[in-house]
Amino acid sequence: MTTKRAHTKSLSLKPDNKIQSLDTARRKKMRNLARHYYLPGPILEKEYFTIGHYTAETIDRAFKANLARLTLGISPAGASGLYFNWVSHLALSPGKQMELVEKACRKLLKLNEYCIELLINPDAASCIEPLSQDKRFSGDAWQHWPYNILHQSFLLTQQWWHNATNDIDGLSDKEEQVISFVARQILDHWSPSNYPWLNPKIIAATQKQGGMNLVNGAQNLMEDWKRSISGELPVGTENFIVGKDIAITPGKVIYRNHLIELIQYSPTTDTVYSKPVLIVPAWIMKYYILDLSPHNSLVKYLVDKGHTVFMISWRNPSSEDSNYGMSDYLKLGPLAALDAISEILPGKKIHSVGYCLGGTLSAMNAAAMARDGDNRLASLTLLATQVDFTEAGELSLFISDSEVSYLENMMREQGYLDGSQMAGAFQILRSNDLIWSRLVNEYMLGERQPMTDLMAWNADLTHMPYKMHSEYLRSMFLNNDLANGRYLVDERPIAISDIRVPILSVATEKDHVAPWHSVYKILQLSDTDEITFLLTSGGHNAGIVSEPGHPRRHYRIATTKENDQYIDPDTWFKDTPTQEGSWWPTWQKWLADKSGERIASRSLTGASAKDYPALCDAPGTYVFQS
Repeated sequence: MTTKRAHTKSLSLKPDNKIQSLDTARRKKMRNLARHYYLPGPILEKEYFTIGHYTAETIDRAFKANLARLTLGISPAGASGLYFNWVSHLALSPGKQMELVEKACRKLLKLNEYCIELLINPDAASCIEPLSQDKRFSGDAWQHWPYNILHQSFLLTQQWWHNATNDIDGLSDKEEQVISFVARQILDHWSPSNYPWLNPKIIAATQKQGGMNLVNGAQNLMEDWKRSISGELPVGTENFIVGKDIAITPGKVIYRNHLIELIQYSPTTDTVYSKPVLIVPAWIMKYYILDLSPHNSLVKYLVDKGHTVFMISWRNPSSEDSNYGMSDYLKLGPLAALDAISEILPGKKIHSVGYCLGGTLSAMNAAAMARDGDNRLASLTLLATQVDFTEAGELSLFISDSEVSYLENMMREQGYLDGSQMAGAFQILRSNDLIWSRLVNEYMLGERQPMTDLMAWNADLTHMPYKMHSEYLRSMFLNNDLANGRYLVDERPIAISDIRVPILSVATEKDHVAPWHSVYKILQLSDTDEITFLLTSGGHNAGIVSEPGHPRRHYRIATTKENDQYIDPDTWFKDTPTQEGSWWPTWQKWLADKSGERIASRSLTGASAKDYPALCDAPGTYVFQS
């Protein structure tokens, strides 16, 4: 059998291929140049390769990298291919076409009947109601002519397009979801609520203020534009300074490596639980979402209840960190932190808590430790965390081989994915709330939305290293390796089913990043004796930052034992009673019941702490990297 290398050598004998053997100095120069442009390993390892192929690949990658910045990371090839796939399948479905024509006629007839009824009764009931989460047309002003006809016409059109992009014979569910999502985004752009001459609230404000609302809105727009191009944070963030107004829970950085600073928070009680808590936040954003203002800091809440809390603060990577992968984040992150805590508090088992991507990493770490017989964990808490990505929500709709390859070209050139590029993707998922409502309120009504600590944190963007983000997208979203027992740690697969410590998984009802049905899948993957699932109100961030006293909060919670039968998520939701208030006290009690006896807090500064002297005060230095 002829090997690929031998085949390449045989090709070099053909005169028309013009493949030349390079001398040692020339080969070394080309290798260095290839590394500079991040060419794949196989190209570097070939003794013979064509200069033309090398140049073509470099040109393609540079072209796609620059194009990706213009298209906000969306692959034109993937988007156009999906569009033509939808059009061609619809063209081959005459029955569906007839159905759409019939629906269009019925909706037009319904709108005409509504208009006629309005001539007789100005308070006639609407012919279509918006979805419960759609607040664009709320208020009495939208119920009067001509605005009632405008918004009813828009909603009927929106409903027709939903029919036109769903139930297409031959299209997969994911393809239909993507097409429907894109159609919805385009329609949202043309909503009458977004145009000052069609929105009665803007017209009323303009008449009342003599147009000053538009003047103030223009000033707001110019100020935001200037801040954006100069790299400044949004208006109002100056009232939430890290280390002064937020992230101010007292503590010390007691360990540092290239990727993390480990913060140990100072006790506020005379006695503390003997088993400490390690929190692993996501590195997509800064760690201090769990240590915002004193009144809503999860860290402070735990410390005040007598828990010894350690927190990882991730480094904000630069282009020099492009080759750090998931294995580096695992070893230099939770594993390194566990080693430090074990030396400071020898013999004490540790509660592992992970949030979002940090939760996925914590689950991977717990599975690897279980596989290797490392029993240092006391429990595992996962906050808005997915370990199975088959139903990862609308964020996964645009993650395909084409899209990831396109995104890799952009990341490879700059070495990382910029925070603003990620923020744009998240904003599109909630465009009505995060884009169009801001356009109306701040730039047309001239009303600034008050800045909050959570909004200030959300504006404090970070980077994602090229290699890590590429591995994460491919191994989790595309291949679902972790859920299927294929993910490798130290070149051996790990399985969630190996975890034997008690697990508590928290999901949020309105999560657009980690939908709760997806988070719920851990109940199918885990074989531990006790797994508790808690579903709270709110979204991906606000649902987790849900301190006691927060208004309009509720949650559901139930524990599944090893021999209990599986309950599907919808049945679980229907059968599990709702409890009012914050979920924090319930979780804290769950932790306390598994934290052993209480010891004097001064015991935390024993002889072992000499190996981990305080490097600086919390919140450390990595949190200030931009």
